[in-house]
Amino acid sequence: MINAMSLPVLQSHNTKVPSGRGTDANPRNRFVPLDLIVDDEVAHDPANPRPATAFLRDTTRSIIAHNDSPDVGFDASVNPYRGCEHGCIYCFARPTHEYLDFSLGLDFETKILVKEDAPELLRKELSAKNWRPQTLGFSGVTDPYQPVERKLKLTRRCLEVLAEFRNPVAMITKNHLITRDADLLGGLARHNAAMACISVTTLDADLARVMEPRASAPRARLEAIRELSAAGVPVGVLVAPVIPGLTDHEMLPIIAAAREHGASFAGYVPLRLPFGLKDLFSEWLTRHFPDRRDKVLNRVRSLRGDKLNDGNFHTRMQGQGPFADQIAAMFKLACRKAGMNDERLKLSTAAFRRHGAQSLFD
Repeated sequence: MINAMSLPVLQSHNTKVPSGRGTDANPRNRFVPLDLIVDDEVAHDPANPRPATAFLRDTTRSIIAHNDSPDVGFDASVNPYRGCEHGCIYCFARPTHEYLDFSLGLDFETKILVKEDAPELLRKELSAKNWRPQTLGFSGVTDPYQPVERKLKLTRRCLEVLAEFRNPVAMITKNHLITRDADLLGGLARHNAAMACISVTTLDADLARVMEPRASAPRARLEAIRELSAAGVPVGVLVAPVIPGLTDHEMLPIIAAAREHGASFAGYVPLRLPFGLKDLFSEWLTRHFPDRRDKVLNRVRSLRGDKLNDGNFHTRMQGQGPFADQIAAMFKLACRKAGMNDERLKLSTAAFRRHGAQSLFD
């Protein structure tokens, strides 16, 4: 286990205490037997504002992570950050912060680990003789374009390395900031070595504001699709998560809007609530949508074998049962109406060059 509490803190990029968090709660870490209980009046006292974001150095010595999941579209991924300031209440990655001795609640949004050496580590690993060219996913866990990326540019510098080597990359984000790197992605796309997925959960700006408070607004994500498409980047929309009883009715309009903005493919993932996330999400529903709480949770259970989470391969990304079948049918209808997913996009490693950084005259 990495004890991030012992890592040095980077210079703060927030001089004021930020607002717009996904949660005020910091549930107990499931690996830690002791718990800090803060009086509710103190927790909501204006004199004790929410903490500013702290950026901690992650001193990892490798950057490419591998997985053997049959449910993920790539076998290797790069995560320049751990934790995510977007603060999406439903994020399945929240429990990963517990491996760092943090909470999956407010800690996940305010204690961000930064892999400062990510570009250099990536160049080293791509240069290794045993590297087998393959698509790298950005990111497998947290968003590579969260707010601090605007200043640190770790994701962009990693993309510069990938462009040198012409190694294919698949980007997943819900931040318009990805358009900053349209030049690099467009260049890779000319070698069939880049694609992007923009996650759109809802078109309702008010809902997005409380559900994913620091991610780009829905209209900005659609505009990102338009700009990437114009740059020649194959771009799709990821309707994820689909929250039954709250956002599932938006499947058709989201895919239609994405198509109008230039998306050429689509995917979806129903909500899943691993470990303590189910309690955090339930509390959020009680606070913001008390009249829908039971309906949403019961429908999640109907997708997950009468539980709030199913971690099994082959079913965790789509769910099972009649309601899962209904969502799948709605997705197929939306894609058919929009004329998407007729062909499966596959990236190529044919243009990969081992010592890309040295090809100065190519």
